[in-house]
Amino acid sequence: MNSISEVSLNLGLLLEQKNQIVVTAESCTGGGVAAAITDIAGSSAWFDRAFITYSNDAKIDMLGVATETLGRYGAVSEAVVTEMARGALRYSKGTLSVAISGIAGPGGGSEEKPVGTVCFAWASQEGWSKVDTCLFSGDRAAVREQAVMHALLILYRHVLEDESFC
Repeated sequence: MNSISEVSLNLGLLLEQKNQIVVTAESCTGGGVAAAITDIAGSSAWFDRAFITYSNDAKIDMLGVATETLGRYGAVSEAVVTEMARGALRYSKGTLSVAISGIAGPGGGSEEKPVGTVCFAWASQEGWSKVDTCLFSGDRAAVREQAVMHALLILYRHVLEDESFC
């Protein structure tokens, strides 16, 4: 699968077949994953909602991310996206979630977290979870596009391989 739309289509077919529903919690991608999903006709059968939580206040208010977690680790951290993914499940009808927070640039990076650093978390109502941090290259649009693709591919691979959904 070479394109975001191809991954979204195939993910949707699997999710519908396995009666699963996705919810997203996005920061640096600004709803890019949700847009890719809703570009597919019929996605309402397998997509519930998107939380666009660009600010720390939004992460706290909409997803229940702990102020302490944000203060200790920063918004771009595996700890924060883990709480975002869990909150997205808690406040939706989703059975699977993906959460993303990162530094798309051109500014905002640091030595510890350079531009292109993106943290991801995926979770399911059944207890599956995964976290990942990637360093993508390119300009803001390229970083965001790579982040959307990565988020969708991990969801796709999980749903494809996880027989507990059947």
